[in-house]
Amino acid sequence: MFWFFGPEARGLLAPPPGIEPAPPALEGICGKTRIAEVGGVPYLLPLVNKKKVYDLNKIAKEIQLPGAFVLGAGAGPFQTLGFNSEFMPVVQTESEHKPSVNGSYFAHVNSADGGCLLEKYSEKYHDFGFALLANLFASEGQPGKVIEVKAKRRTGKLNFVTCMRQTLEKHYGDKPVGMGGTFVIQKGKVKTHIMPAEFSSCPLNSDEDVNKWLRFYEMKAPLVCLPVFISRDPGFDLRLEHTHCFSHHGEGGHYHYDTTPDIVEYLGYFLPAEFLYRIDQPTETHSFGRD
Repeated sequence: MFWFFGPEARGLLAPPPGIEPAPPALEGICGKTRIAEVGGVPYLLPLVNKKKVYDLNKIAKEIQLPGAFVLGAGAGPFQTLGFNSEFMPVVQTESEHKPSVNGSYFAHVNSADGGCLLEKYSEKYHDFGFALLANLFASEGQPGKVIEVKAKRRTGKLNFVTCMRQTLEKHYGDKPVGMGGTFVIQKGKVKTHIMPAEFSSCPLNSDEDVNKWLRFYEMKAPLVCLPVFISRDPGFDLRLEHTHCFSHHGEGGHYHYDTTPDIVEYLGYFLPAEFLYRIDQPTETHSFGRD
C-alpha cells in the first residue's frame, strides 16, 4: 500500500469529478475539530434498548460547537423511520444565526428482495435524530490544511482505515490520536453490511451471532465514506474505528474492506481531532459487534 500525504490546503467535502457532493456542500472539514462517540454497541446488543435516541443539534451543543458540520457513522433513527438502518450523517447543525441542513443518507434492507435501499434522509424526514450509537467527526466546516491520503492496491489483510489507525498507534503509543474526514473508493468493490429492519428478538451474544443476523453485500465504486477512528482507547469503552459509506448509484452501508485488492483505489482527506467527547457511555459493556 502506497501513501502520499499532501501538504496543501484542501477543503473537502467536494468529492472527485463525477461524484455529486452531498449537501450541505461546505468549504471543508477544518476548525475546532472534535470526535464524539455517542451511546454504543451495548445499546444494540445483545438486545436493543429503544430508549436510546439522540438529536444531532443537541449533540453539537454538548460538544460545545453549535452549528457544527458533522460526518460519521451510526444507527439510523428507528424512532422516525419505523425500522432499523445504517445512518450516514452529513449535517450542518443549527446555530444562533443559521438553521440546520440535513444531507444525510440511510441504508436499509429491501423487504422485497433482500437488497440494499439507500435513501436521502431529507427527502422524507425533517428531524435530526439517530439512535443507539454513533461515531461522529465535527468541525466548523471551514477550509484549511488537511491530510491527503492516496492508496492503490491492497497488499496486506488490513483495510484502509485500520492501516491508518494502527500507524497512528505505532507512532504515538499510549497517547490517543483520533481522526475523521472523508474518503472516496474510486475503483473496485467492497464488503459492507446493513442491519436488518427488525431488531433481533433473540439475544445476540457473540460476533458469530451478530454476523448471522447482519446482511452482507458487495458494493461497487464510487463510494463516499465517512470514517471516524482513534489510535487507542484511553478508558472510555470506545469503538476504535467506524466507517459508513453512500453512493449515487443506490448502494451504501457499513464498510468492512475492499474485495478487489489488485485494482482498488482510495482518495481521502482527514484531520486529527482537538477534543474527544464520550456521551452516554453504556454502564454495562462487552467487546463483540464492533467490527
